Amino acid sequence: MTKNDCYQVGHITKTHGLNGEVVFFLDVDNANEYADIDSVLVEVKGQLTPYFIDSLAIVKGSRAIVAFEDVDTIEQAERFIGCGLWLPLANLEDIEDETRFYFHEIIDFRVVDAQKGPLGTVKAVYTMATQDLIAMDYEGQEVLIPINSDIVPSINRAEKQLNVNLPDGLLEVYMSENTDEPDVNGDEEADDTDED
Repeated sequence: MTKNDCYQVGHITKTHGLNGEVVFFLDVDNANEYADIDSVLVEVKGQLTPYFIDSLAIVKGSRAIVAFEDVDTIEQAERFIGCGLWLPLANLEDIEDETRFYFHEIIDFRVVDAQKGPLGTVKAVYTMATQDLIAMDYEGQEVLIPINSDIVPSINRAEKQLNVNLPDGLLEVYMSENTDEPDVNGDEEADDTDED
């Protein structure tokens, strides 16, 4: 099974105790939905390897203490630190709601703004501690779009289209970064004024 057939649910952050247990960080909306999984694919050196789970306990928020079958010592568990955790796409329930989507499913969707029309395509989704971001390819520039219901109100799966209401000036910020190059003719005036 390859990553194209799977979605990432988190990673292993550290060992726990001396008997081979590890700590999962589950990068999902509701970690409790994963409390009953009996196996997971662990990304070891770029390869996804299935591991059966003896026990899994959600401890706080998005963290879980997990014991794998046949991993009984801290030395065995240490090799998993930092490894990604994946599950097959087949495990996911279909979403019928046009206001919700899985991050992996919108890759290569067209981004269409309510005011400006078609803009570009989704290239990646970055999950950050403070804000998840859609990376859109717009005129050769990467533009980051915050994910919330006001900015990304709906999705059209049939048309592979993501509908957005971009904040005023967002595109201009990224495009101005591309044009801030020195004046090759030397005509740029120096601004020596002090602003208080």
